[in-house]
Amino acid sequence: MARIKGALMTRKRRNKVLKAAKGYWGSKHLHFKMAKQAVMKSGNYAYIGRKQKKRDFRSLWITRISAQAKVNGMNYSTFMHGLKLAGVDLNRKMLAEIAVSDKDAFASLADTAKAALK
Repeated sequence: MARIKGALMTRKRRNKVLKAAKGYWGSKHLHFKMAKQAVMKSGNYAYIGRKQKKRDFRSLWITRISAQAKVNGMNYSTFMHGLKLAGVDLNRKMLAEIAVSDKDAFASLADTAKAALK
């Protein structure tokens, strides 16, 4: 029986890594050893970045809600507490969108929150 050599799979594996390293600076897109390290590191950065994106958007939404709540005479925490007491179930993404696009609707939400706090 003939001996099977691994040249084909080795070449495919190397080409896959080099294709992922396309556009990298210096030898990182040419040499397999450096390309492999760079691709692994960039994969870690991408994984971390997917988590950070969620954090960043939440903080952006909170900032937008807070700014509009201050315009309506209350701070963020009392506004959110008032909405919770009033039974308004809107997430921060939707509240931020309302704060940016429809200031009158946000003002009515702020009035609802104020009324629930009394």
